[in-house]
Formats: sequence, C-alpha cells, structure tokens
Amino acid sequence: MRLSLLDRSRTRADAPDAEGIEATVARAVHAERVGYERFWVAEHHAVPGIASGSPAVLLAAIGARTSRIRIGSGGVMLPLHQPLVVAEQFLVLEAMHPGRVDLGLGRSLGFTAPVRRALRRDHDVPDTFEADLRELRDHLAGTGEVTARPAAPAPVPMHLLATGQGIALAARLGLPVVVGGPVLDSDEIGPALAAYRRDFVPHLGSAPRVTVSLDVLVADDDATAHELALPEAWAMARSRRTGEFPPLEGPSAIRDQPWPDQVRRRVEESLDRAVAGSPATVRRRLEALAEGTGADELLASSSTYDRDALLASDRMLRELLG
Repeated sequence: MRLSLLDRSRTRADAPDAEGIEATVARAVHAERVGYERFWVAEHHAVPGIASGSPAVLLAAIGARTSRIRIGSGGVMLPLHQPLVVAEQFLVLEAMHPGRVDLGLGRSLGFTAPVRRALRRDHDVPDTFEADLRELRDHLAGTGEVTARPAAPAPVPMHLLATGQGIALAARLGLPVVVGGPVLDSDEIGPALAAYRRDFVPHLGSAPRVTVSLDVLVADDDATAHELALPEAWAMARSRRTGEFPPLEGPSAIRDQPWPDQVRRRVEESLDRAVAGSPATVRRRLEALAEGTGADELLASSSTYDRDALLASDRMLRELLG
C-alpha cells in the first residue's frame, strides 16, 4: 500500500490554537522528509479541539514549505460550498504547486446544531451532492458552463470520502474512494468494496482505487503505543458525553480525572479499535486490513498529545511500510 497522512490540526490543552496550525505544517515537512506519498488536511468548523477550518489556506502554506509530497484535503465538505468556488481555490493551489494537489471531498454538515446554523445548513435543503460533484469535476476540467480560473493543463484529481451509499456514488462517478470510521470494522465493507470495483464507471481513463483511513500509532512496544492513543480516545469519549470535542490532554492529566463507567468503556473501545502498538503488532493489523479490503493506500489519521512522539510514530510507520 502507498502511505499517506491526514492531519486535523488537533489543539492541545492550555496552548493557543495557532500552535495546532504550526504543528500541521511542521508535520508535513517531516512527512516529506521521511518519504510519505501524500499529506492531507481536514475541514472542521468551530470545533474546540481542531484548528483546521480552511483546507485551501492551510494547503497553500504547506505547499510553500514542501517541494515533492502531494498535498490535499481530507476533505472539503462540498455541501458547505459552491462548486465553482472550490474549483477556483484548488486551481489556484495547482497553479502554485503544479502536479501535487489532490481534492478530497465529503458531505458532513457540521459538528453541532449551532455550527450548522452558522454555516446556514440548519434547515432542510435538497440533496444536490451528486450534481455538485459532477459540476465541480467539470469546472476542474475546464468544461463547465463558465470557465474556472486559473486554467490548469490537467484536472486536479478528486477523491470521495465515503461510507455506505457514498461508496456506490464513487463507483458511478468513476472516482477514487476513501473509506474510514466504523464501516471498516463492519461485515459490509468487503461486499461494498467488491461492488465498487465491479460497478466502477471509468471517467477519463480512471480506475477503481481504494484508500482506507484510520488511526495508526507506532511505538517501541504495545504499552507505549496505547499510552499515545489515550488522549484521542479520551477526547472522543468526552465528546459523546458532553457534546463538545475537546483539545488533547496529556495521559497523566487524563488519569488524574474521574473516569465514569461509560467514559471508561468508550475509551477502552476506542483503544481496541485503534491500530496502535509495536512495529510487529501494527504490521499484523495492517496486513489483515489490506487482505480484507484490497486497499491501494493507507491514510493514517493519528494524533496524540506528545508532538515529538507523533513524529516518531510517523517515521516508524513509514519505515514499517517502506
């Protein structure tokens, strides 16, 4: 499998949000240095623990600090934008960093009801996602009703972040698909990906391509890796209890807090799902994943409180799959 990173610009407790953005850029530089294929950033709005709300702006900064690694969005939430505006943003990126830009697209409408209201998506609207994808693809190819600028010699590649019906949509549109989350652990993933490959309709010579996205952390031993995975597992458990996704806290600070039974159970479930361990443990988990999905690429979306440990994990994962 090819190997890429997805960074969500996670913030840390008692640290300014700007540090999350600075750390994302630094991680991209490190990812290029150790040989990753791509570096993707996310779009989340008004989430306390995440600083990346504008992928195009952040990718411009990353592109300026790197020279080889492909850069992209994982992803732009298309229902929140006009297709022409997204096309223009990514055509500008392509003009600045030719041949290096990818456009991953999703359909999330926002983390909470107040965020959806702020994004003007708090009421029922027609589902135009497939039509918007087609329109965006035309704009990127220079074949739309209007010509998006700056014109590019070749379209920016599009990828669809999908679960369930989205996988079938990627097949209809001839798009690479990125699959992550609980669907990877379900019995439906094998048949869904088989149907994707079987029903794929090529567009301009495209072929089926599957990327799996999941948390991966590598350390010298399993216990250390699970300690690295604890801050994200804790944040996820807290978000389900409080409705607010918090900045990352250090393991010692987490263990000093009360652990209600429900939170403890959710943390343990998250740690069980995470691919976190020694190189040997992670290799076994990833080999099983590759066999079950036939994935062409792994998009590791890990985060932890200790930034140096995160960079070390990135390096070890690259060496493991190198």
